[in-house]
Amino acid sequence: MPRLPKEPFFQPFEAKNLFPFRTWVGMVDRRTMRDDAAAAFTGAAVVLPQAIAFAAIAGLPPQYGLYAAMVTPIIAALFGSSWHLVSGPTTAISVVIFATLSNLYEPGSAAYIQAVLTITLLAGVFQLLMGIVHLGQLVGLVSHSVMIGFTAGAAILIALSQLSGFIGHSLPRPEDIDNFLVSLWRALPNIDGHVFSIAFGTLLVTVLCKRFLPKWPNYLIGLVFGSALAYGIDARANGVEFVQSVATGIPQFEVPAFSLEAVRSLSSGAFALALIGLLEAVSIARAMALKSKQRLDSNQEIIGQGLSNIGGSFFSAYLGSGSFTRSALNYESGAKTPMAAILSALFLFVALFAVAPFIEMIPIPAMAGLIMIVAWKLVDFKEIRHILTSSMSESIVLSATFLAVILINLEFAIYAGVILSLSIFLRRSMRPGLPLNVPNDAVPGRPFMSPILWKLPECPQALFARLQGSLYFGAVEYVENEFRRLEKERPDQKHFGLMLDGAVGIDLAGANLLIEEARRREARGGSLYLGVRYPPIRRQLAQFHVPREIGKEHIFRRKMEMVPTVVANLDPAICATCTTRIFRECPKPVETEDAATSAKPAKGNG
Repeated sequence: MPRLPKEPFFQPFEAKNLFPFRTWVGMVDRRTMRDDAAAAFTGAAVVLPQAIAFAAIAGLPPQYGLYAAMVTPIIAALFGSSWHLVSGPTTAISVVIFATLSNLYEPGSAAYIQAVLTITLLAGVFQLLMGIVHLGQLVGLVSHSVMIGFTAGAAILIALSQLSGFIGHSLPRPEDIDNFLVSLWRALPNIDGHVFSIAFGTLLVTVLCKRFLPKWPNYLIGLVFGSALAYGIDARANGVEFVQSVATGIPQFEVPAFSLEAVRSLSSGAFALALIGLLEAVSIARAMALKSKQRLDSNQEIIGQGLSNIGGSFFSAYLGSGSFTRSALNYESGAKTPMAAILSALFLFVALFAVAPFIEMIPIPAMAGLIMIVAWKLVDFKEIRHILTSSMSESIVLSATFLAVILINLEFAIYAGVILSLSIFLRRSMRPGLPLNVPNDAVPGRPFMSPILWKLPECPQALFARLQGSLYFGAVEYVENEFRRLEKERPDQKHFGLMLDGAVGIDLAGANLLIEEARRREARGGSLYLGVRYPPIRRQLAQFHVPREIGKEHIFRRKMEMVPTVVANLDPAICATCTTRIFRECPKPVETEDAATSAKPAKGNG
């Protein structure tokens, strides 16, 4: 029997891996460039205020958000896989960066900015390594509920953090929830009217613009309104704070501060950020691929994300990931290729020179109003309701992640959610189905069907079941317990026909369980019979010497080949009095003398 080929853990890069843009650059022509340019212009208008807002959430000056929106999407588009994913600064990443570093450095300080760029480089390296060792499929194992719970919790923290921008008084960080609520209660009677009017006015105009003019850049319009209102009420003279001025020009090349001490202190946070970024990017890229009918390469997308963050860290761009809002807008605006993301970054670079003098005219309360809307949109109420009403296990994952964000910290929350998600996946994979089946002689082809569901009789000497799942070391204990349960509940059914058509795979521990079960059945006067139709499973059984140990005559390709052998080995004495007769191969019942006499016709009188 030929040995199974082994797949190398590290696979060599091909040209398409080193230069993945070669797979789509041939799609670019005059028509696609026109569509991509139109989508890019819309994307640039949206990302300009978003990048400033996200930088504020991350505790950075506004230009760092703009740099992330210019550098990151270009590298991600060139070295990723998705045609429509737009990378750059995101809310979740920004919030975790602030939560990770604000306890160590003063937000906005030079040391804080250096730490942000260093953690961006480290996270990018982690992402690149994950892509190189082909962990794209493993990222897909993390439950969608983790990100739903995480983003909902992050949205609450973001909204709470912006309340100071509505009331005009500084408040403790919302992570310290007790002190935060006490300080908020004390500050409410003294709300600054100028601050509140600017924040609420910006929020209201942005929402109304989205409601009645959905194709207009509502964030930009909201910022313009908030700035105009601040100018009209002379907000600066009344103590309202404004955004810092933005340095224009091309992001300068600078190597992030890198030391052994920085690696020790920042690696844990960097790994959490890398994981969050990949979960965001891959899930969004898959959603876009379903819409565009594109075949996505998850590993290549991970490599693209890693390279974009490594490269971005050398040009003052903080950690980025896929943005659902901008990616969806990119697709809906008619983008055809990744060139749209590249053009959007270039348009933003040009726009920066035009609007930079006006950025310092944006009041902080206006930014608070915008960020409050971003926080609201982060909470996917429809999906939360769907999860809570449809799946207990996913509800537990969502709730635990959400509560960990609110009550503990963001970094712990993502780890807790991922561990819970993987635990549920492993528990399910460790409990394969083992439904009982009997042949239904009333249906053409005699298919094996559930005796419980279809109310079918069972053979008193033999039972049949189908394994649904992998028979690997993690599932062996559960399957063995199921074997013992069946043995206890059906002591007279000593012959056991086990169909492995639904088995995903078998390892050495699973093979040993089958051999042990065969010996156990034989000791009780019965036998184990295996139905194995698929060649890969047959090869795995041969690799672990199962046919040699239990006998090749006990392994069959088809169920209909198994049944005659099972019937031939049944106890004929029991068969003689059996009334179920579920097999066509069952011997005819022995007629008793009384039955034979009653079957004779009665004699008449002539």
